[in-house]
Amino acid sequence: MRTARALLRAGAVAAGMLLSTAGVHADEIMGTVLRVADGDTILVQTSDSRRRSIRIAGIDAPEAAQPFGRESREYLARLVSGAEVRAECPKAGRSGGLVCKVSARPTDCATCGLSVDVGLAQIAAGMAWWYRRYALEQVPEVRARYESEEQTARSHKRGLWANAKPVPPWDWRRAR
Repeated sequence: MRTARALLRAGAVAAGMLLSTAGVHADEIMGTVLRVADGDTILVQTSDSRRRSIRIAGIDAPEAAQPFGRESREYLARLVSGAEVRAECPKAGRSGGLVCKVSARPTDCATCGLSVDVGLAQIAAGMAWWYRRYALEQVPEVRARYESEEQTARSHKRGLWANAKPVPPWDWRRAR
């Protein structure tokens, strides 16, 4: 009886460990940004010459036809066009592309590492919303930083927040 309980307990512990790390593993992609499709999507060419469409995790940028759609795309292009990036990709998107946390080299530091969180930079500049719908997919520290930067951009009326009533892209898409 005692051995059976010990085995069950050990099995439960092992299962718990597997479940607790299930969302931690992420594929990592290193590559060069070939094109910026919009304010939250880039096309990356990897070192093995594969092209990967990557949607930046944690943000939703205005659509091209939406107010600030062009500005959001242009801002992202200034951050990453032609740049080497690292993408940590825990999941695939609905359209078959990847959803990834993207890091790039600061534009003002050629010798720095890939330390700029591109999604956070878009939010801080007022070029994207923090996508709260997927907040639980972010670790608490990242979630807090994204929320804080959005609040700061809002209060300083940066980018899309200069508009009195900016329409979130998810509402704009639903209305179309």
